[in-house]
Amino acid sequence: MKKILCFSLACLLAASMAACSKDEDSSSSQSSSNSSQSPSPTSYTATKSGYGGDLTVRTIIENGVIKDLELVEDNESQVVIKRAFPVLKERILQENTADVDTVSGATFSSYAIKSAVADAMAQAGMEQPEIGINDKKEYEAVTLEDVTTDIIIVGGGPSGLAAAITAKETDPQLKVMVVEKLDILSGNGKFDLNFYDLFNSEAQKAQGVEDSKEQFIADMQDAGNTPERLQVWADGEEKMDAWLRSFGVTLDYNYGGRNHMATKDDYAGPMIQQKMEERANALGVEIRTGTAGTDLIFDGEKVAGVTVTNNRNQSYRILAQKTIIATGGFSNNQQLLAQYAPDYVGYGTSNQLGTTGDFVPVFEKYGFALENMDKIRMIPLTLLPSRDVTNSGSGTVLVNQDGQRFVNERSSELALAEPIREQEAVWMIVDSQKVTDHANVRKQVKEQRFQEVATLDEAAQVIGCDPETLKATFADYNENATNKTEDEFGLVPERAVLEEGPYYISRAASAVHMTKGGVGCNEMAQVLYENGGVVDSLYACGEVTWQSGGYSQSVVFGRVAGENAAKAITEKA
Repeated sequence: MKKILCFSLACLLAASMAACSKDEDSSSSQSSSNSSQSPSPTSYTATKSGYGGDLTVRTIIENGVIKDLELVEDNESQVVIKRAFPVLKERILQENTADVDTVSGATFSSYAIKSAVADAMAQAGMEQPEIGINDKKEYEAVTLEDVTTDIIIVGGGPSGLAAAITAKETDPQLKVMVVEKLDILSGNGKFDLNFYDLFNSEAQKAQGVEDSKEQFIADMQDAGNTPERLQVWADGEEKMDAWLRSFGVTLDYNYGGRNHMATKDDYAGPMIQQKMEERANALGVEIRTGTAGTDLIFDGEKVAGVTVTNNRNQSYRILAQKTIIATGGFSNNQQLLAQYAPDYVGYGTSNQLGTTGDFVPVFEKYGFALENMDKIRMIPLTLLPSRDVTNSGSGTVLVNQDGQRFVNERSSELALAEPIREQEAVWMIVDSQKVTDHANVRKQVKEQRFQEVATLDEAAQVIGCDPETLKATFADYNENATNKTEDEFGLVPERAVLEEGPYYISRAASAVHMTKGGVGCNEMAQVLYENGGVVDSLYACGEVTWQSGGYSQSVVFGRVAGENAAKAITEKA
């Protein structure tokens, strides 16, 4: 029977025990003659286990009041912690306790930070609060007054931010608002190594890569887009690099075809997300985090905005001339996967935690077109427990709990995922050449997502298998690589694994990376009814829609939605 991957919170919670030390602040050196004065602030430093490893927080406390927090050191995903820490710090300082709401989208990081502050409170003689992994206070339901804007965008990921930026660039006088249900902005794009499908870029030109719009259309003509949407997609990709560079996104590393990173060692996603947020703020886009869209508002046949509920259980209506839905897919919703793509139920996901398909029931309710809902993209390998997407190509060897290979590692989709799921545990082992060759593996080794071992004997100790069995597995693999012969799993290894260490090892699994199906849209990003009619004043972009691509296509159609929504308002006026 297949073993469903299940990741326990308990293993991470158990690792969070750590020492807390007290260090007198430099300002606390005072003579005994001043003993009648109030004590100076004291700093307390504690280390806890976060999402990516140890996380150290310094807490400043004076007279029972938490004055300041400092994140001294961490191993968290920087695109998450840099957004989450200021939010959590504000909550702790405001409430003067570690017993505050967890930052959604940064659960384990929040738990570690709050636990460190709770330790500091105890050291300072304050009452130590109990901290939970998913702390969320109960708030009384309240209905607020309506809010009015010109364009409301639901979802603050790459497509939603692209829509907001482009709407303001199209007409700076328009009021544009973005609501995001998580406490921090950005969808899964912030983690991406590659901004792919991009052509006519400065990096391509520097590398001498010959490409064109005509070639792009020819390459994508069988991907499942209408000819009209394919043309708009190609037009958007052609202009994308110049647009990104206009606000500081420099994807200067082209590593073949249409694949782009910021530099050889810097992912595309973090830079794009940071610069998009900066650009949206500079243009005056109003952004409300911790605010989830719940339904559409209709005025006759026209969509007139959305209803929302924020993280304090306050509900209200946002009335708008145009509405754009950019809420992402449903990789994290097992019920929707069971309904639309049952073969993928029970797998973990590499997607961010907000991908719960909140608007799918809304689309169903109003009779909107839903297309290709069974199309799922599986990522071949993610590291556990971090869920980091890693490289499954040349040099990757997978073994089971017995130290034996069991599958062709270059398989894809369910052909790889199902055999992996049938194992008690799966281990990915790579050599130092792999680290040199692949940026994501290099980054993951640096962040200690892999455990470094000197020999295969040590790797066997990590796995808990017979070392002779593991060494025989690699000997067979290398023999097939040297002789260019196909092994029992149908793989001709591209190269032999290096005979000498170090080697790098981690638990691994396949995962649902994105749901490709979604609400149907035309080439203007307007949402369609099941009968093909256009839903008045409603647009959609990104993973919430049916699209054949991913990251860059989401940004393209975010721009299309923002521009067309803005023009519809401006031209009508």
